[in-house]
Amino acid sequence: MTQFSVGESDFLLDGRPFRILSGALHYFRVNPDRWADRIEKARLMGLNTIETYVPWNAHSPRPGTFDTSGMLDLERFLREVAAAGLYAIVRPGPYICAEWDNGGLPAWLFREPGLGVRRYEPRFMAAVSEYLSEVLRIVRPLQVSAGGPVLLVQVENEYGAFGDDPTYLKAVAELIRGAGITVPLVTVDQPVDAMLAAGGLDGVLRTGSFGSRAAERLETLRRHQPTGPLMCMEFWDGWFDHWGGPHHTTSVAEAAAELDALLAAGASVNIYMLHGGTNFGLTSGANDKGVYRPTITSYDYDAPLDEAGHPTSKYHAFREVISRYATVPDDVPASGTAAPETSAALGSPLRLLADPWGVWSEHVQMPTLDELDARLALFRTEVAAQGAVLLSVGEVRDRAYVFLDGAPVGVLDRERHDRALMLPHGGQLEILVEDQGRVNYGQRIGEPKGLIGPVQLDGVELTDWSACAIDLDSVPSMWNDLPAASRTTGVGPTAWRALFDVAEPVDHFLSTVAWGKGFAWVNGFNLGRYWRRGPQQTLYVPGPLLRSGTNELVVLELDVMADPVAHFVAGPDLGPFEL
Repeated sequence: MTQFSVGESDFLLDGRPFRILSGALHYFRVNPDRWADRIEKARLMGLNTIETYVPWNAHSPRPGTFDTSGMLDLERFLREVAAAGLYAIVRPGPYICAEWDNGGLPAWLFREPGLGVRRYEPRFMAAVSEYLSEVLRIVRPLQVSAGGPVLLVQVENEYGAFGDDPTYLKAVAELIRGAGITVPLVTVDQPVDAMLAAGGLDGVLRTGSFGSRAAERLETLRRHQPTGPLMCMEFWDGWFDHWGGPHHTTSVAEAAAELDALLAAGASVNIYMLHGGTNFGLTSGANDKGVYRPTITSYDYDAPLDEAGHPTSKYHAFREVISRYATVPDDVPASGTAAPETSAALGSPLRLLADPWGVWSEHVQMPTLDELDARLALFRTEVAAQGAVLLSVGEVRDRAYVFLDGAPVGVLDRERHDRALMLPHGGQLEILVEDQGRVNYGQRIGEPKGLIGPVQLDGVELTDWSACAIDLDSVPSMWNDLPAASRTTGVGPTAWRALFDVAEPVDHFLSTVAWGKGFAWVNGFNLGRYWRRGPQQTLYVPGPLLRSGTNELVVLELDVMADPVAHFVAGPDLGPFEL
């Protein structure tokens, strides 16, 4: 039986010093048929371990459910790690951050008034207990002591940046231990005294998250961890992007030098990210530190393996650094090839306002998106006014498209702190409200979505709303259900469809540069959001989603589509970069 433990100065594998050389690879951001490829490339880079978060909200979109199908098959992922001869680190949270919607916490948690999130509160702890029991039921038989790959399990995530409730942290650790986890537990915090103090737990190994100044950061960590191995649980080798900002990259030479310094100090490491993957569907999060910034669909992260899994110059530089401290396989993965290029015209669109897709409900006051259990919803009421009137709301979360008698009037955008616009006259008022991603870091986690506070007309609350929650998962199939009379070239939110042929199911890149803002599906799978403002101008289409022959593309355009043609291009366009 293999034993893994924390020694006085090293991790110990069967009593011998063992340095963890890990790379972050989130199974839920990568097509399952590509997991083995990414894991093998990690091995060829010289890594011996794969780390992953576990997103509670993806596995449990509804209370009492725990989905492990498809991209959520954690057991299959861990077994593929083991099959490659590597070890694993599992970080189940319950909070994960990860630039993931709501930091991985289910939105339904926050619908119960007064529930205390990320603290020792009975209702929250009951939900956490149920979640962790499901995750750890998978992990328990896959621990290294049972012949599996799992070396470490993490307690919470960067808790010192959020709160200071040692009772809560201890309770989470006890839940993990109570579920049969016997491998060492760890916490992670930024190497700041206050954070390490608030986020640490006696008897649990503290680790750090940083991407530079290794000696200084490790010294700070050592003050809070007098004995035991030093580990950087998140060695930041790149960064994420938000809509309207630059595409972030980091200097290959500087990143390699920082990794070298970390390994020279004898520390273990988890490279964050080895391969970022993609925020498919509506899974990307957001940040709000005074200005709301939603995260883009690509999670390329300027990682050693790019969004499509191709080795980059950073991959080869990191591999060379690792070879100074560990044996690296002789084989080197091949460079990526260009994707096939093709085009297909999008057919006549279906207009959302003309034939809304969903079930209508009646409300005196405008409900939030949470009350409708929706990420996109259409609201309708009548405005009795002879002349211009001021439409105002308390707060917009996150984007509202305003129409009067079917004609666009304007957009209220959270990022700009918009709260009001003029309506030129009375008529049928329609507002399409979009959730662009829940905040994943800080105190605004879990806040309600939609139009918050009263919706008013010249200071008087508007009432008698009809609301239609739009089920985005069913958009591709609805194309066939709606009558041909709905087809229009009119303005406003519209759905488009194209059929395109591929010779073989290899990776493609869908250009969105001539489109406005919306979502795209290939063969019923939601590729994610696109937006004209960039920086990202392509959507990654994993080859396993395609089939040889005819394939279907459906696009839901919320703004204006300048060129109703689907162009598949040779490679990604993630926009202008920032060093």
